[in-house]
Amino acid sequence: METILKSLRCLDKILLVTLKTITITCFVFLTLLISANVFVRFFPLVSLHWFDEIIELLYAYLVFYGAAALWINREHLCVGDWISGRLIKSDRAVSCYKLVLEVIGLIFTVIFFYYSTRLTSLALDVTNVFAIPKKILYSCMSVSGAIMVVYSIRNCVAEIMRIAKPKAE
Repeated sequence: METILKSLRCLDKILLVTLKTITITCFVFLTLLISANVFVRFFPLVSLHWFDEIIELLYAYLVFYGAAALWINREHLCVGDWISGRLIKSDRAVSCYKLVLEVIGLIFTVIFFYYSTRLTSLALDVTNVFAIPKKILYSCMSVSGAIMVVYSIRNCVAEIMRIAKPKAE
């Protein structure tokens, strides 16, 4: 059992490093391209007619893969957790409350995954300049949605385990 958990932790780290690398790379390229676009507006040396397509792709990948990376570490926006430390004193009750929040998050990610996968599969058009299939642009939503579903399930299981075996009070 311990070797399985070590393998899963290793996969978590690899996935997280990959998502962070994609996100940072997209951010760097976005910064460079936007700077180049500003420069070209003042000094029109070349045409950046392809600019919008690449910006759209980079921004989508940055946002959705970045969101998946935050979801893995539970660093995403969480509005409801202020209640657990102030109003609920029992560890088991806090775990039950957090489980409810995780289930709500799971429902959201399942709906997001379903509709983003549907959008990706129905997309038939291509971009104007490079003829990049829109499926490639939209695929980041499905992939990040799948990652968030898996980690939402993991978080729900963790909370169920905390309910079953709470810390000594």
